[in-house]
Amino acid sequence: QAQLVESGGGLVQAGGSLRLSCAASGRSFSSYAMGWFRQAPGKEREFVAAISWSGGMTGYANAVKGRFTLSRDNAKNTVYLQMNSLKPEDTAVYYCAASNQGWRALSRYQYDYWGQGTQVTVSS
Repeated sequence: QAQLVESGGGLVQAGGSLRLSCAASGRSFSSYAMGWFRQAPGKEREFVAAISWSGGMTGYANAVKGRFTLSRDNAKNTVYLQMNSLKPEDTAVYYCAASNQGWRALSRYQYDYWGQGTQVTVSS
């Protein structure tokens, strides 16, 4: 059974950094674009970043551009989201997802597989 498992979330002060990981199992996702979404309490799940199957192309939401970096290691079936200069408004549950519609997939409905999420809390 295909599974995505996120890790690396936690509590950090504003200005700090975290690195989230998303480990895939049950099948290879090397041909899938991978994305990260986040959902804050009372808000819709929103797109954060996506990466092409090869890792050569990435896209970011304006809110995180220049602060977050997405990468992947297909040999390890793992995707990484490096988050720097964190702000309190980055506080949310972060979800990893896989899409066969390419790295330009911005809608949650374009993603076929989802992880269970990891909490990121940024204190001011």
